[in-house]
Amino acid sequence: MAEFTEVAHRVWVARYAQHDVNVVVVAGADGVLLVDTGESEAVGREIARDVRGLGVGEVTAVVNTHDHFDHVGGNPAFAGVPVHAHESAAVVDVTHPFSSVRVLDLGGRTVELVHPGRGHTSGDTVVRVPDVDVLLAGDLVEESAPPSYGEDSWPFEWPLALDVVLSLTTSASVVVPGHGATVDRDFVEQQRAEIGIVAETIRDLAGRGVPVVQALGAGSWPYPAEALGEAVARGFEQLPRSQKRLPLV
Repeated sequence: MAEFTEVAHRVWVARYAQHDVNVVVVAGADGVLLVDTGESEAVGREIARDVRGLGVGEVTAVVNTHDHFDHVGGNPAFAGVPVHAHESAAVVDVTHPFSSVRVLDLGGRTVELVHPGRGHTSGDTVVRVPDVDVLLAGDLVEESAPPSYGEDSWPFEWPLALDVVLSLTTSASVVVPGHGATVDRDFVEQQRAEIGIVAETIRDLAGRGVPVVQALGAGSWPYPAEALGEAVARGFEQLPRSQKRLPLV
């Protein structure tokens, strides 16, 4: 069981021990939106019980911020409930895929779903609750660990996706990352700068002919090198041939 904390009017966040993932509840007069469902059906059932404990009603809609298992595994626990996600993240239990933007009406409160571009995955979704200036960023922003570059990440496009995220925030915004404590716009700006450094360092190394197998040791990184193996591999793979010089040795 995790404790839901109200971070804005009728917006609650709970950090579940499994992968320290954040689950968010947004309540309106006519509906209750759940953002992300945990790693498994069992965790999803636990989340459903915890939401009932808030006393705001049953979940009427689910949003998946992306398709990694720790965010979508609990979807089966909400059978019959509409599940929204970007079309690139439309896992089996997603019933309502969208391509760019979608607005949900919870009754007296609208919630905006935005695909800001490819970054952590190709199907990232951020959720904006405009009446209380809250933004749910999914794993485009992480607080409890360095940003997670996986084999489906887009290192050169991630900074641009965060530019869109920043355009949806103000200096007073509450930003909920995919993992870790709630942050503010300044934190997102700093992480965008660091992710930008990762991208430009990869570009520079490839342009100077450093082999991909030597790039981690050759770069000056804003995060521990051991967290950036996939970032480098994906970056070298995604760079056009014209931006890569043949290794000198």
